[in-house]
Amino acid sequence: MLLRPLRVLLALVLAVFLAGCSSAGGGAPVAQAPTRTTAAAPTGTSGLPTVRASELPPEARGTLGLIARGGPFPYAKDGAVFSNFERVLPRHARGYYHEYTVKTPGESDRGARRIVTGRSGETYYTDDHYETFREVVADEDR
Repeated sequence: MLLRPLRVLLALVLAVFLAGCSSAGGGAPVAQAPTRTTAAAPTGTSGLPTVRASELPPEARGTLGLIARGGPFPYAKDGAVFSNFERVLPRHARGYYHEYTVKTPGESDRGARRIVTGRSGETYYTDDHYETFREVVADEDR
């Protein structure tokens, strides 16, 4: 069944998110730009560049947690079908991908950052409104 791989991935993502939340820190988290990893060989299934879940900005890790819990989502369009018009992600039938907003500090609208999930459990991150994507992998997968 297709839901089992998705549940396993979501549980893994939630574990990574919770591990990041439990690290010691003295004060409010500071938003940082995500680290782009261009030299790493892809280890995901898509052939796209990869990023570890723990390397995503805190807002993206928060969105991954919401996805794992099934919401509630802060934006009405969260969970909507992502049509892949840009054809950056592997091609699949309409309805295969769904998108979720990653809040961008200082933006008054939804901003450019998104997480896109595939029906088979794959997860992608874009910080430039679908121009480029990185496949999100668990820390030990890379």
